[in-house]
Amino acid sequence: MIYVGKAKSLRQRLNSYFADFAGLHPRTQTMLTTAASVDWTVVGTEVEALQLEYSWIKEFDPRFNVKYRDDKSYPYLAVTMGDDFPRVQVMRGARRKGTRYFGPYSHAWAIRETVDLLLRVFPVRTCSAGVFKRAGQIGRPCLLGYIDKCSAPCVGRVTPDEHRALAEDFCDFMAGNTGRFIKRLEREMRDAAAVEEYERAARLRDDVQALQRALEKQTVVLGDDTDCDVIALAEDPLEAAVQVFYVRGGRIRGQRGWVVDKVEEATPGELVEQFLLQMYGEATIPREILVPARPPDETALVELLSEQRGSRVDLRVPQRGDKKSLMETVERNAKESLAQHKLRRASDLTTRSRALQEIADALDLDQVPLRIECYDVSHIQGENVVASMVVFEDGLVRKSEYRRFSIRTAEGDVASIYEVICRRFKRYLEERAATGELDAEAEDEAGSEGAGPVAGTPIDPETGRPRKFAYPPNLVVVDGGPAQAAAAQRALDELGIDDVAVCGLAKRLEEVWLPGDDQPVILPRSSEGLYLLQRVRDEAHRFAITYHRTKRSKSLKESVLDQVPGLGPARRQALLRHFGSVKRLREASAEEIREVPGIGRATAEAIVAALNGESPSPAERGV
Repeated sequence: MIYVGKAKSLRQRLNSYFADFAGLHPRTQTMLTTAASVDWTVVGTEVEALQLEYSWIKEFDPRFNVKYRDDKSYPYLAVTMGDDFPRVQVMRGARRKGTRYFGPYSHAWAIRETVDLLLRVFPVRTCSAGVFKRAGQIGRPCLLGYIDKCSAPCVGRVTPDEHRALAEDFCDFMAGNTGRFIKRLEREMRDAAAVEEYERAARLRDDVQALQRALEKQTVVLGDDTDCDVIALAEDPLEAAVQVFYVRGGRIRGQRGWVVDKVEEATPGELVEQFLLQMYGEATIPREILVPARPPDETALVELLSEQRGSRVDLRVPQRGDKKSLMETVERNAKESLAQHKLRRASDLTTRSRALQEIADALDLDQVPLRIECYDVSHIQGENVVASMVVFEDGLVRKSEYRRFSIRTAEGDVASIYEVICRRFKRYLEERAATGELDAEAEDEAGSEGAGPVAGTPIDPETGRPRKFAYPPNLVVVDGGPAQAAAAQRALDELGIDDVAVCGLAKRLEEVWLPGDDQPVILPRSSEGLYLLQRVRDEAHRFAITYHRTKRSKSLKESVLDQVPGLGPARRQALLRHFGSVKRLREASAEEIREVPGIGRATAEAIVAALNGESPSPAERGV
């Protein structure tokens, strides 16, 4: 790690580095030429970003963070309780006996801002020993004494015991015992307002606001006695990202992340169990571990962790409060980490090229499949059968080329695959014929020489966009095993298409099936080629599921209203337009339904009866 920084907008922050290189500071130039990649963590507040920043700088000691290199230490807010008149100050270096410390902080100015706010309520001495002694000699306090930000013990305005009490209250507030101070000030403010001492009430109001500003802290900071690890997951069918935030003394002291392949199907609880066993084999175990889901054998796992730690370990799933908020922050980072990982693999040209070459080698293709189309079928018990077609070009998604199909002959997944492949490539052949591409190929085969006329283009002259099925794929992938792959190949053979390769990808063992082969092609689990095929297959599955849910939802709405006799398609659409949804229509009375044009009293009553699950009478059914 060479740099740790923070910004509200990382886009703007990074843009400043990618300006004119010659105009950058030499240190910045060196940093940019040294950097290989950029990684980031999302946090909830600026204070949280500060906390993580100093934690990471302390842990990783990165290059180029020169503003932290003054003395290799971090500033603390210290209260010298061992002195006769305790002093609040910024301290670095070794700790001293009799001094209470709060921190560390990443910036000394952050401490001074906090102290400046708290001195309104706790006017503790902040001056050096020399200033304190001189003020006592001349009998006149410093400026802070005149503006009521110091109780001026140097000139005897308060006794040593009273000043020590102020210092103890200051320490209690910094330690997290904040509620009683704010409640006391609010009570005094109301009492002052009740007796019409408005100036004093206004000052107390400002004191309350000062404490509240000083109390601004991260949502992830817990109580000072809290030591826990917070673990969150983000997963997809192929991989899982794990993020851990280490909380010690109520503050985040570090963060780590992993992305692992899911070798087999596993529930979140099983993933948590596997991770805990691997992570805490040799690592220090805290008193409490917050997890997103309970492992299957929780009792045994807790017993094992407790035995390793030497005392009780609590394994909890947070449900509310600060710990729940912290879990959400860690989960957001896990999702971000998984997205970064996928983006790196998908956007890396070398990785994509290797994936395409691995696929070509495994399937014995003449050239790498620069355009891959994948097909998947989705339905529930043969109802609302749909299919999807997704397109990857050069290893990247091409969503503008996605297509979806409503299957006409629902006779099983194999028949559906055959139908959708036939429909897609019939359209391809029709568009080739319409553009004259087939005629041009015939002339080439007949031995025509010279440039000749330009063949038709796959661009639609009316819209200026590519025709829907103008481009053929190099490889067709179907979701399924040997039967689905054979059906796709049969459809291409019947259409006379012999320059498109076909394979099927079975979910259970991630086997690649070629048409007519008795044994599958097994790609290594870590293969980039298999990873690309999985991404293509999962994207087709997602697109098919989305279309199926849309179609099923529409059919459910229509089926409810189909029960009403005499209610045709036009009036059904009028009802849905008027009420917006079947749910609102169900809540409407017969009189409200009659307000829709074309709906009479008898029809409105029949609609109410149908939506409430009542059977229509024989007269309503037309018997």
